[in-house]
Amino acid sequence: MSTAERDDVETLLDAMELCYDEGWSDGLPVVPPLPELVERHVAASGRAPDELVGEIPPAWGRATVERIAANAVMAGCLPEYLPAVIAAVEALLDERVGLHGVQCTTHVATPLLVFNGPVRRLLDINGGHNCLGQGYRANATIGRAVRLVLTNLGGARPAGMDKATFGHPGKFTYCLAENEEESPFPAFHTSAGLRPEESAVTVFAAEAPHNVNNHGSNDPWALLDTVADTMATLGNNNMYLASDYVVVLGIEHARIVADHGWERRHVQQYLHERARLPVRRLRIGGMYGGDIQRNFWARWVRRDDPDALVPAARTPDDIKVFVAGGAGRHSLVIPGWGTRTSTLPFDPQGAR
Repeated sequence: MSTAERDDVETLLDAMELCYDEGWSDGLPVVPPLPELVERHVAASGRAPDELVGEIPPAWGRATVERIAANAVMAGCLPEYLPAVIAAVEALLDERVGLHGVQCTTHVATPLLVFNGPVRRLLDINGGHNCLGQGYRANATIGRAVRLVLTNLGGARPAGMDKATFGHPGKFTYCLAENEEESPFPAFHTSAGLRPEESAVTVFAAEAPHNVNNHGSNDPWALLDTVADTMATLGNNNMYLASDYVVVLGIEHARIVADHGWERRHVQQYLHERARLPVRRLRIGGMYGGDIQRNFWARWVRRDDPDALVPAARTPDDIKVFVAGGAGRHSLVIPGWGTRTSTLPFDPQGAR
């Protein structure tokens, strides 16, 4: 190696260490946000660098296109990923997501991103085998870019404004695509009123995924009973706050359901009926308090009846059902922090 090459390496390492020292990292090495790299990302967005996307709580940092681009560079994104990153940030600013609380809570919740439509293929966002694991640059870096925006612009740093007791690995990146090609149901974003040819991102303040392992059931009743049982637990916020719930059916489980003529809405209705716990059990602990009015149950729940059954989500529509993953009879349930999902359409080619 020549002296010039050694100097280049030392300069790069110095820049990376500076990012650590300034608190701009998530604990992993970042790509130094050199001006020319940031400019390429901004250009790919088709938007002005000083355009304000929003203010990120709790520090209310100004998330301009340029600042989001700088965080996308640090996360390792390609320039063409920036429209997806910006869309996810915009969706998180929907008041139904409750981003301020999510940023500061002691809960483990962190934003989950699910992409639908042409953007999945355009950016190669994985929705198949190992879609929440390693191996795909888009999944890894788009989710990571959003986290860096929340930390660097929102000021939510661990042991500072981020009060998470534990957190979970999704706080590095938590991003997947729906497996529309293998799903027996229409794409999720069409249930939110969007067209199949539109690209969209759905965001949700989510716990880590809880696996549902069912290799034996061959009908939707027994299969979804397993899903419902995994949903209704004393320790998750949904049983007390009646907010949205995310269910990700694996391909094989989704086919079993569809082969019996069930559609997404039937899955939602069945899970709403079956994922329930009685008031007497919910009184054991969790978020049950002396003032039971803090529990945002449906109005029809008899709170003074110990045998009254409380659903894990207020309505069937509040159970958001996606289809993803590869082979194997597994599905996921993903409890939330206590708020809603937000689905936002966007142009994956940038706002040109």
